[in-house]
Amino acid sequence: MPIASLDDIRSRIGEEIGVSGWLEVTQERIDAFADATEDRQFIHVDPATAAQTPFGGPIAHGFLTLSLLSRMGAEAMLLPDGLRMAVNYGLDRVRFLAPVRSGRRVRGRFVLDSVDEKAPGQLLLRHTVTVEIEGEEKPALTAVWLGLMFT
Repeated sequence: MPIASLDDIRSRIGEEIGVSGWLEVTQERIDAFADATEDRQFIHVDPATAAQTPFGGPIAHGFLTLSLLSRMGAEAMLLPDGLRMAVNYGLDRVRFLAPVRSGRRVRGRFVLDSVDEKAPGQLLLRHTVTVEIEGEEKPALTAVWLGLMFT
């Protein structure tokens, strides 16, 4: 993650602060997520049956796509100088807008919405994130992601 001064980060409020690289959502990744979450619905793990649906084949779990935010954010989000630890604080307004078909690539686009001091040495950063699907107009999801930073 890129490191910046707190003043630099605050000066970027309202701006796009980064875009991650593309990540492939392979069938192996989908199957591993299905095993980890015990959500083995056929639209995710049975290519032959999923091919008979309007999706035309297997699709990723929405929560799989959402879980990739951590990986995407590691490339795109700014972190304050002197950071000791960062934790997920939650999500607001998560919407799954389009399915991610097996074999497609996704990336995250991050806009910094706010930086608030929650307590001394604790900063709450709020980002609007859009996960794009390569070659598609409609994004996979949008969410407001909150990260608690300990400096």
